[in-house]
Amino acid sequence: MKCVVSVLGADRIGIVADVTTALASFGANIDDISQTVVGGIFSMTLIATLTDESVVFDDVNEKLKEVGKKLGVEIYMQREDVYRAMYEI
Repeated sequence: MKCVVSVLGADRIGIVADVTTALASFGANIDDISQTVVGGIFSMTLIATLTDESVVFDDVNEKLKEVGKKLGVEIYMQREDVYRAMYEI
């Protein structure tokens, strides 16, 4: 399953490391990643593939919410197919 993960918040050391480590703990592969810092605000969007079919989307999402809380950033995860459908006319 492909997922879109968005991260937004004040820039600080370790955001990319902690988010990708959490995803790796579920066997996720990072397919694409983009990040930027504008005026001290960190923004990252990545596409990840959860390769283990036994992994539950909600479990990964909950772990990312915990990471976001620890880092003081907002993390949103959606299934890629749902994300794309939301933006089609």
